[in-house]
Amino acid sequence: MIDIKVPTVGESISEVTLVKWLKKEGDYVNRDELLCELESEKATFELNAEKAGILHIVAQENATLNIGDIACRIDETAAKPAGSDTPAPVAPKEVKKEEANPVTETKTAVASEVKATPVAQAIMTDKNVKPSEVKGSGSKGRIMKNDVLEALSHPGKKGGDAAFTREDRREKMSNLRKTLSRRLVEAKNSTAMLTTFNEVDMGNIMNVRKQYKDKFKEAHGVNLGFMSFFAKACCIALSEWPAVNAYIDGDELVYHDYCDISIAVSAPKGLVVPVIRNAESLGMAEIEAKVLELATKARENKLTIEEMTGGTFTITNGGVFGSLMSTPIINIPQSAILGMHKIQDRPMAIDGKVEIRPMMYLALSYDHRIIDGRESVSFLVRVKELLENPALLLFGQDPLRTLLEV
Repeated sequence: MIDIKVPTVGESISEVTLVKWLKKEGDYVNRDELLCELESEKATFELNAEKAGILHIVAQENATLNIGDIACRIDETAAKPAGSDTPAPVAPKEVKKEEANPVTETKTAVASEVKATPVAQAIMTDKNVKPSEVKGSGSKGRIMKNDVLEALSHPGKKGGDAAFTREDRREKMSNLRKTLSRRLVEAKNSTAMLTTFNEVDMGNIMNVRKQYKDKFKEAHGVNLGFMSFFAKACCIALSEWPAVNAYIDGDELVYHDYCDISIAVSAPKGLVVPVIRNAESLGMAEIEAKVLELATKARENKLTIEEMTGGTFTITNGGVFGSLMSTPIINIPQSAILGMHKIQDRPMAIDGKVEIRPMMYLALSYDHRIIDGRESVSFLVRVKELLENPALLLFGQDPLRTLLEV
């Protein structure tokens, strides 16, 4: 019998939460097979079987474990049960329409439409309850047995929701959410945070995307989004205003000669900020590919601690949720964060005439202890200039003015 313990996942991490068992008590598991999901204050990771054998679960789901605690045990001396190997696929037997089993068809439909426990699925099948009529109370909306029973006792009301309900529901706060809460309060209380605003005409960038999006996708295999434009603009502006790319360490200021851009992503278990390393050295397609990779990992809870560690400046896009204006909070120990917002058509005065232009508000929250007003405003104005003139993103200067040296 061998003990499977919680591994060390980071220098500052002392405990994790056991989120979900992927195997059941008494299952035979092969070596390196996934056993369960663990969640630290920074990331979600999986525990693998060190040996093949029979699984004996020690820690239950939602339990808080210290590093080194025993999660389960594996009896490696147990014989492998007969028939535990994965059977070869068998061609499906052709079934005539009149011979089809309606009960089987209903069960398949329920299983494919919604995530539910086996007991809940059986009750829904037996009572002919549609998944849309049940409000799941489990993790990620999973339908539990009591949810189905509640729906049956209140027919016609989704999930048994009654008017003027007075019920409360408590859920244990995840390690990720607890860490996020602590860091947000720390950022608010430990920095002299101010926010400056500006607005940018997104017309030129939208025209570039419209003109080149198909060729870009064909050439690079990724979509041409807004984030690559903003990342490139910020990298150029950060090189010109290095204080925005620095942070305070005790009595010293630490300046960075590189741009590790953190991208705020809304993941199922909370906000995460994976990092694009050396964004100043990447092309537009490389940035878009990295954004896609990190966002996909975030949604699947597969980001590693290394991918979320570091970062010298953060970009967050509240516009995807419809936000028109906000004051983003600094991602400490960084000193500044840029907030993107919703693109909205607005009347603008251009050359003495009113025109409808696609405008976006920009917000730069910064630590006034290290960044002065002149630097913060000038940084944001420079970002605005680069975005409204995408050709400048090539190397930061107007090609014609560079040629004429004026």
